[in-house]
This record gives sequence, C-alpha cells and structure tokens, in this order.
Amino acid sequence: MKLNELKPAEGSVKVNKRVGRGQGSGRGGTSTRGHKGAQSRSGYSKKKGFEGGQMPLQRRVPKFGFKNINRVEYKGLNLDTLQTLADQYKLTEITPEILMEHGLFSKNALLKVLGRGEVKTALTVKANAFTEKATQAIEAAGGKAEKI
Repeated sequence: MKLNELKPAEGSVKVNKRVGRGQGSGRGGTSTRGHKGAQSRSGYSKKKGFEGGQMPLQRRVPKFGFKNINRVEYKGLNLDTLQTLADQYKLTEITPEILMEHGLFSKNALLKVLGRGEVKTALTVKANAFTEKATQAIEAAGGKAEKI
C-alpha cells in the first residue's frame, strides 16, 4: 500500500449540498429554503425545544423536587466486603488507598462503611464516615474505626 492509494472507507465521506449556485444546479433560486418567511431568511434560528407553537414538552411535564447543592455523596462499602478483602489479602488495616488498588473505590469518592455483615478479625478501618452499627461491629471484633 502506498500513500497515493489511500482512500476513505466507502460511505464515510459525504458530499455537502451545493446550494445557491444558479438555476442549472437544481438548487438555485431559493436554495432549498422555500419561499418567504422567517426560515428562508439568514440569521434565523428556532428556540431549543420549539414544537411549532404546540406547548413544548419541557413545559407540559410538571416540575417537582429540588437538587440539594450541599449534599455529600458517599460510596458505601459493607463490612462483609471488608472482611472478604482482609481474608483474601491477609490485611489488618484497610484504607481508601488499599481499596483503590483492588478496584473497589475511586480516587475522588468519599468512603462510608456500612453495617451489613460481620467482622471476625481485628481491623483498623480508615474512612470518611461510619454507620453506628459498623463502628460497633469493628470495635467488638477488637479493631478501630478511624475517621479521615
């Protein structure tokens, strides 16, 4: 294959409509815009969501609820998941960095330990938040629940 033999894939290159170049082209005169009216003029643009005068969808559908801008989103992780991880890799301390290494946690998320399951080994768990049940379970097993 040589550079002069390169061609784009069949159907990938579309030839634009050449309008307003005289009557012989078949697209002269009105340049496929029809006769008169706002849409035939330059500079025309219809509003986003305009439905030809019909009540637009965004106005027909009722508004409800609100978005709390102060909400703090946590990534929840249960005790049984932590216990499985500790058993599998023989860990005594669990931090967000360790969870990131094993693909259970992303860099910018906030970690909250939830209370499902039980802890059998003494673990030191470092997280942004804990539920009461999770804290009690970790401490009952002889571990520590540390807030970051």
